[in-house]
Amino acid sequence: MRSDRTGRSGRSPLMLKLAAGAGLLFLHLPILIIFVYAFTTEEKSYQWPPPDLTVKWFAIAWERPDVRDALWLSVRTAATATAVALVLGTLCAAAVSRTRFFGREAISLLVILPIALPGIITGIALRSAFSLAEIPFSFWTIVLGHATFCVVIVYNNAVARFRRTSGSLIEASMDLGANGFQTFAHVILPNIGTALLAGGMLAFALSFDEVIVTTFTAGQQATLPIWMLEELVRPRQRPVTNVVAMLVVAVTFLPILAAYYLTRDGDQVQGQGK
Repeated sequence: MRSDRTGRSGRSPLMLKLAAGAGLLFLHLPILIIFVYAFTTEEKSYQWPPPDLTVKWFAIAWERPDVRDALWLSVRTAATATAVALVLGTLCAAAVSRTRFFGREAISLLVILPIALPGIITGIALRSAFSLAEIPFSFWTIVLGHATFCVVIVYNNAVARFRRTSGSLIEASMDLGANGFQTFAHVILPNIGTALLAGGMLAFALSFDEVIVTTFTAGQQATLPIWMLEELVRPRQRPVTNVVAMLVVAVTFLPILAAYYLTRDGDQVQGQGK
């Protein structure tokens, strides 16, 4: 058995491995059960093990217009909120990391605050603001609600990368006659591009499966997670709900996995705790 210089063993104790395995099983076994029930032939009740397996529910889920409408709304909302977050988050990160001004730390705190607050507080605050301003609930109210925390994701990724980018590169570009746009396109963007891409993927994943804030800002509209909640309360075809759950897991897991591989060589991925 190998040991490091401090004399400690290079292998983890057996009990620690068992505890880690039990923790992972506790977290992921319910998800695997949902996947299995997406193939069951039972429509109203669950039996274990499932009496028989079928793939018909995937076709049924796709043919239901309420599922397609909810999916399309979730995709549009997540894409738009991510685009807004990329612009605002990058601008805030550039201002905070590259310049010094009075109140900079306070502004940084205010930008990060939405992801630290409970979602229900953010939802109630937004709903109250929309009501006071007499803004009707629509697609854009959902986008604004999601953008409040998506901006934080992009901001944390971008500001960490900005702080790792040498200011001398920007100064050299300006000294050589490049204007602001050329400096951004040829110097800044190549250095922060992967951080922005990772932040955008994380923001899209979090927006796609957001429930609490959406509940307060959607009105009568139903994104895919809201549709799932309604189906769990008043189920019609339970396996269809499980099929949709598989889709939500895939759409949220793949961007997060891609973001991890994009930034796995550093500690610049921040703010994914929500």
